[in-house]
Amino acid sequence: MNKPSKKAVVLLSGGLDSATALAMAKDQGFQCYVLSFDYGQRSITELNAAKAVVKQVGVTEHRVIRLHLEDFGGSALTDHSIDVPDHETGGIPVTYVPARNTVFLSLALGWAEVLEAEAIFIGVNAVDYSGYPDCRPEFIEAFEKMANLATKTGVSGQGITIHTPLMKMTKAEIIREGVRLGVNYGDTISCYQTDDDGRACGVCDSCRLREKGFEDAGVADPTRYFNR
Repeated sequence: MNKPSKKAVVLLSGGLDSATALAMAKDQGFQCYVLSFDYGQRSITELNAAKAVVKQVGVTEHRVIRLHLEDFGGSALTDHSIDVPDHETGGIPVTYVPARNTVFLSLALGWAEVLEAEAIFIGVNAVDYSGYPDCRPEFIEAFEKMANLATKTGVSGQGITIHTPLMKMTKAEIIREGVRLGVNYGDTISCYQTDDDGRACGVCDSCRLREKGFEDAGVADPTRYFNR
């Protein structure tokens, strides 16, 4: 009798990090159920990128869930009255979306329980640190503990593990791993404010980290920019 495939819910934004995390989950033998969110973000073209990544990697199922985090605002990514900065800022940046990863992981947890999946993958990173409190190892550890206290899956013994394969990797290391796994980064979008054609601004925090990552990795940057 063939052993049933292990299942994972993978969070995919359409960006470089989450695309790499998906490829790593697939490489580890997981049957991947991918979850993306239309949450009222400024750069809606990233969802087109997510669909392109799913097509190239190949997954079991991909769902896009509509949330209305723009109703709350409080972030440059969901409130057009707040500008995306074009320079480094101290503290928690205005591009932080309140409780975003908590919300995303909670919905991934619900789907994982229905699927009887044993894992959730999220592409958070603490090395090239964005300043987001919901990307830290302490947050992931706390959420995993909560997940196994609050679910039938957790209390019945199977449990759910939150995988963060990129947590201790530099951006260059992430890119090299993705290239090894065959990820086409030309399909990904990392920019906070792409134009309607998916071209990046080249000046936001995310663009600067991405560009430096390709440079440090010695890999040609496939990003399309609208101002170059």
